[in-house]
Amino acid sequence: MSTARINARLSAPLARFVDEMVGEDGLYETPSEYVRDLIRRDMEKRGGTEEQARQFGEAVLQGYRDAADGRVIKSSGNFRADMEALRRREAEGWK
Repeated sequence: MSTARINARLSAPLARFVDEMVGEDGLYETPSEYVRDLIRRDMEKRGGTEEQARQFGEAVLQGYRDAADGRVIKSSGNFRADMEALRRREAEGWK
């Protein structure tokens, strides 16, 4: 597993909060441990791994590209019917 070092500049209120979270009276032994835990929790909240987050972002961008290029259908309100309409349009090359 490769590692990377990051540096962050914190405002005084943020630094005081980190100080409260770290050390003998805090929940974490070191600021690094706290930051790693925050990042892991954010990844979980966003649905998984870094690769999954990247794939999700790419899928959203592709959706915007499709809309910009006119590759859209009007929803009928029936998910299955809409997916079938999408498959037909894709098979026809969006003609």
